Amino acid sequence: MNPPDLKYSKEHEWVRSESDSVVVMGITEFAQDSLGDVVFVEIPDEGAELIQGEKMGEIESVKAVSDLYSPVSGKVIKRNESLIDNP
Repeated sequence: MNPPDLKYSKEHEWVRSESDSVVVMGITEFAQDSLGDVVFVEIPDEGAELIQGEKMGEIESVKAVSDLYSPVSGKVIKRNESLIDNP
């Protein structure tokens, strides 16, 4: 079952509102399961400007390389550094 506080894109990204001006985003469980073992993730640096619907990074698994698209427009204020070191 999908958590009620998440909104989903057709590209299998999700977004959760933390406040009026801050959101957290990620990829869906379906996308993770479809990719299999993830070996590399490229995500925007802090301070990067994102535009809704445009490519913002890549995720590479043993099966494929997939583009990540921003579900919202805005500025990256924090990124998950542990994701870079341990995808």
